[in-house]
Parts: sequence; C-alpha cells; structure tokens
Amino acid sequence: MDPKLGRMAASLLALLLLLEGGMFSSHSLPPALLEKVFQYIDLHQDEFVQTLKEWVAIESDSVQPVPRFRQELFRMMAVATDTLQRLGARVTSVDMGSQQLPDGQSLPIPPVILAELGNDPTKGTVCFYGHLDVQPADQGDGWLTDPYVLTEVDGKLYGRGATDNKGPVLAWINAVSAFRALEQDLPVNIKFIIEGMEEAGSVALEELVEKEKNRFFSGVDYIVISDNLWISQRKPAITYGTRGNSYFTVEVKCRDQDFHSGTFGGILHEPMADLVALLGSLVDSSGHILVPGIYDEVAPLTEEEINTYKAIHLDLEEYRNSSRVEKFLFDTKEEILMHLWRYPSLSIHGIEGAFDEPGAKTVIPGQVIGKFSIRLVPHMNVSVVEKQVTRHLEDVFSKRNSSNKMVVSMTLGLHPWIANVNDTQYLAAKRAIRTVFGTEPDMIRDGSTIPIAKMFQEIVHKSVVLIPLGAVDDGEHSQNEKINRWNYIEGTKLFAAFFLEMAQLH
Repeated sequence: MDPKLGRMAASLLALLLLLEGGMFSSHSLPPALLEKVFQYIDLHQDEFVQTLKEWVAIESDSVQPVPRFRQELFRMMAVATDTLQRLGARVTSVDMGSQQLPDGQSLPIPPVILAELGNDPTKGTVCFYGHLDVQPADQGDGWLTDPYVLTEVDGKLYGRGATDNKGPVLAWINAVSAFRALEQDLPVNIKFIIEGMEEAGSVALEELVEKEKNRFFSGVDYIVISDNLWISQRKPAITYGTRGNSYFTVEVKCRDQDFHSGTFGGILHEPMADLVALLGSLVDSSGHILVPGIYDEVAPLTEEEINTYKAIHLDLEEYRNSSRVEKFLFDTKEEILMHLWRYPSLSIHGIEGAFDEPGAKTVIPGQVIGKFSIRLVPHMNVSVVEKQVTRHLEDVFSKRNSSNKMVVSMTLGLHPWIANVNDTQYLAAKRAIRTVFGTEPDMIRDGSTIPIAKMFQEIVHKSVVLIPLGAVDDGEHSQNEKINRWNYIEGTKLFAAFFLEMAQLH
C-alpha cells in the first residue's frame, strides 16, 4: 500500500473510533499527567474532607425564611467566593435584590456567583452549575448526629448538604485545585454559576441567566450540573433527562368557619367528603392516572429505549430493601424504571384545613384544600395538562350536585427535560467514568424535576449534562444525609478526567 494512503487510512480509522466513542483506554489521555492529578487528589483527600466539613457547618437553609438563615446563606456565598478567588478565578458576586414574603416581610436574596478561570479561545469552555443552600435539618427530627457537623462513620460523611449539593460543588473545585497545585494548565476554560436559593425555587435566577445570555454565557460551550444521585450504590451514572412537575390545589368551601358534627352532620354537603371524592378520582390502585387524555402526548416507547433500561444495573431486592417498601406496583426492573422516568405519575400530598392532630375532635371543616402533583414526561405540555385536570375535576364535582364551591389552581408548572446523549460532553463523561471507575456508566433519567437543566437548555441553547456523584442511598433532603468518602474523592478524579477528555474531544 502507498505510505500516504496508509497514513490516511489510519487517520480515518482513528477518527471513526473517536466518533463512535469506542472503548476508552487511559493511553488516550496523558498518562503521566493523569497519574499525577489522581495521586495529588488521593494525598490531599483529608484536606478536601476538612473543607467539606467547614462548608457543612454553615447552616445555609434557604427554605425557612428567617433572618438568621439568610445571614448564614450570605456567609456561605462569601466563603465560596473567597475559595474561587484563591484559585485565581475572576469572580463577580451578583446582587439579586430581595424576596417579598406572603406575610409582608422582605428578606435579602443571597448573591449568585459568576466565576471564570481561563479564556483561551482555542479551548472549550465548560460551565458548572451548583447550589450551596440546603433543606432544613434538626437533630431532633431523627438525625443520628448533628446535621451541621460533618461526621464520618464507616467511610460515610454525614451532614446536611454533604451530597446536595456542597460535596459535588467542592469536588469540581477540588479537581481544578489539583491542576493549579501541580502548576498544570487547565485543559479547558471553566466557568461557575453558583446560587444559594435552589431549594427555595431558584428565586430570580432565570432572569439573571436571561440577562447574562449574551455576556457571561456567550463563550460557554457546555454546561455541567451535578445535583442528583446514581441509581445504585456503587455504579456511576450519567443523567440525560428529568420529569417535569405540575402542582395543583383543589379547594372546596362551604363557609369560613368549621361546623360541629353533632349539630350539622347529616344535613350538609361536607367539604371534606367532596374533596376526598375528587382526590379519589385522580388515580387508581395500580398508579394509572384517571384524567382523560393525560397519556395522549407521552412519547412512544421504542425498542432502542427498552434496551437502555435492560442495560441498567438495578438490584430490585436491594432497591426495595433500602427503600423499606414491602412491594412495588411493578415486578420487573424495566417496568419500574419506565414508570419512574418515562411515564407520568400522580401523587396526593396532603389536605390543608383538616383536623390532623392527636385525639378526637368532632369537627366538620368548613373549607379544605387538597394538594397533588403530576410528574410530566416528554412530550407533555404544562398548559394542556392544566386544562385536562381542571376539566376532569369540574366534571366529577358537578356529578356530586354539591352546593359547595370548588376552585382548581395550578401553582407550579415545570416542563420535563431530555438531552441528546450523543453530544460531545456525554462521550467525554462516559470516557472519564471508564477511566476512574473501570466500568460503563448507567445512562439514566431522574424521576424528579431539576428545572435548571431545562432553563439552561432553553435560554443558553447549549448542551446540558448531569453527572451525579452521590450513591442512591445518600438521602438527599432526608435525615442522615451523607456522601461516601469514596464517592467524594473518586468524584473529584472523575471531574479532573472529564476536563482532559473535553480538551481532547472539543
């Protein structure tokens, strides 16, 4: 063969292997550099855990609207700003104004951090989103340790925010710090957008992203979020989709005051009876939603999609035991995953105005409000779902011939998000996982809602990937939240390898 043709054939084969995302060998990355970075991370893991301990100690609760927690949130953002500046980042702390609460109180919103490291036009630019606020936590609520004192037990780091989301944010920062400490050039330009109000609905963030679309985000090529969990305890995952959420209230009212059941029981259309009938009409005992037309726009199931569920590692017995559930609605891995990710679900959350305290109180509530939500999937539309639910409840209520008044409201409407798994950063993430963990990742969706992913995709128009670090049993939002030391440290290596893979593939 002509040598020139041979070289062309070899180049073409290399390109095809790259595009195909064939089995990755660490030799594709600079092995000496990779080894140095990983060794640095291993040697400094106690320092990384200590920093996480310091961050967990800040009670950055955004859910409870009280001045003390807001002060803690501002302190948390200041600590993060200082950490990034010491790395050499150019940091802007964006004033987000104040939040008006229903009781007339006004509280300041913590600033959003916009930070930049590197602006080499020949490199790709990866933007990392994270949040440093947490859910409420109190040791009296069932925590085995003080939730704001990071406590290590058997390799598990317990503390509020350890996995959601302080641990993953620090893992990204730690990965950057490894390159800096080794005096190595960062393989990619890196930007950060870090907020302090995610758990309270990311107040005012969408407006900021819209405003910065052609400024801060103009040079961004890819967006990475690490704010969810694996589906197993040991096998890493990449998330490419989440469900949306439509949250409803249905109010049934007779009058403002409650009634005595001995005086009025038997002669009224009781609001609670109406409400229970309405809530009972929404979903059957097999989890099937009874609202007419609700499944019409659900994306059809393909053979290729079924195969992705078959490939996912999920030990049903372990999953059931860790969930402390006697029996699920479905018996196979594939059915469970599909009903968590690609089919809608309806959940009834509670009733406001009903007697719910210990003891016996013979009261007839004069007014009650039921609360429920529907998790949406591609290609369901929020406004269409709102109309379908309202029409259904009105039909059910009219058949009861009740003299009470009923009002249906949708208080939250968030669309589902799904990404193209063939985008460059998905290939880079897969390769980085193979390097660090020696396995193919589970390609998963998330049954919950992560509005920021859809928001970035729609406003910034860049590829978004979710690279979770935490194990399925981390207990985000729950008592005894934790992140495993192994996940935290190997996750730091994963992000470092991801930077190098992005540099190769960009």
